Amino acid sequence: MLHICRRLTALCVLGIAAQVAANEAPPNIIVILADDMGAADWSRGGSQFIATPQLDALANDGVMLTDFHASASVCTPSRAGLLTGRYPARVGLAQGVIQPWSEYGIPKAEITIAEILRDAGYATAMIGKWHLGTVPEAHPLEHGFDHYLGVPYSNDMQPFPLLRDRTVIQADADQTQLTRVYTEAVTDFIARQTAQEKPFFVYLAHTFPHIPLFASESFKGQSKAGRYGDTIEEIDWSLGQIRAAVAAAGVTDNTLIVFTSDNGPWFQGDSGRRGRKGDGYDGAFRVPFIAALPGTLPANVVSSAMTMNIDLLPTLAALAGAELPDSRTIDGKNIVPVLQGGNISPHQSLAFFINNEIAAIRTERWRYVVRGYYMSFLVPFEQFGAAMLFDLDTHGQELYDVAEDQPDTVAMMHRELAALRRELEGLPQQVTPYPRPAEKQDAP
Repeated sequence: MLHICRRLTALCVLGIAAQVAANEAPPNIIVILADDMGAADWSRGGSQFIATPQLDALANDGVMLTDFHASASVCTPSRAGLLTGRYPARVGLAQGVIQPWSEYGIPKAEITIAEILRDAGYATAMIGKWHLGTVPEAHPLEHGFDHYLGVPYSNDMQPFPLLRDRTVIQADADQTQLTRVYTEAVTDFIARQTAQEKPFFVYLAHTFPHIPLFASESFKGQSKAGRYGDTIEEIDWSLGQIRAAVAAAGVTDNTLIVFTSDNGPWFQGDSGRRGRKGDGYDGAFRVPFIAALPGTLPANVVSSAMTMNIDLLPTLAALAGAELPDSRTIDGKNIVPVLQGGNISPHQSLAFFINNEIAAIRTERWRYVVRGYYMSFLVPFEQFGAAMLFDLDTHGQELYDVAEDQPDTVAMMHRELAALRRELEGLPQQVTPYPRPAEKQDAP
């Protein structure tokens, strides 16, 4: 059966390749990333308090993945995984998040989605939150993006400037206007590139609903979920503006739009699962995912195949007809067959990290958790003889440990964990010193 499934997957990929080759131009690509938005923080995700008609419409026009994960439960490593298609531990960015005084960033040697697509003839733009380093070699323009407008890191960090390319245009960004500023930058870029008849790639990384929370006057108090919900409803509005710009440019049928989040919710929001940002449980990693590409991907389809944001790089490369680099390990898989409605994951397993150590691993049915947090204490369940095995097919989420009843499954998961540890743990990581060095107090 596995052989048959793999053959069907290969045929699906060949079909997409032929479809791309038959088109006069590869698809435009827009990837929209929310910051700290839970999988259940939108209407079709299950929220009764946050209205998201634009996200719902995108899902109606495309594919919703209900078992899609970020590659980390905090900002910097998750974004590194998304852009490189590699586990953040391979990139050296698995440990914590980059701070304003950090003296490192995404290594120049890494190859991003933007670089692959630019080499394939795309115009590229990064709009919004970067959070992969402020040192010169880590700048978005050094990693495949032709244009950049955004902020360097999370909005709870100071100083918090707004930049255009390498120039500061607001020393202290007006956070009430950020979603609108980002949206206008994206719609302007779409108009310019379609006028030039050149395919484009936009990576829009929103600042919200990361705290502190800000919304423009039009959205303050409009949701039933406080300012947190207001920010998501404004992000939903932003999506509507972007889709309208795509339609006005006449490229709806040749534009892929992807929406997801960098990790689960922090102190507010609804993960829909056990766990929140920063811990090792499912809700810290499972995030919303919608993709729509009319004529290539089916409409109103839901897939429960196990997937991760590292899969975006090989998937977008396949859709663009671009070559993957063969000089490094790419952990992500081409999930075009999943986006066509398949429910078979291309992954045998997935690893979930707390910093640079594996906290859990997944197969499609089982989740094996070996590390977690209690208050501020990192709990090594495994060392206490209390690693937990959760049956997601039976219970839907991590509710009841069934390890004692499944010794063979535990042994299988532990073998997989050991193999992943040998490959991924112990790799050198860049680390930000704490507390902030005195000589960096006034750093920009």
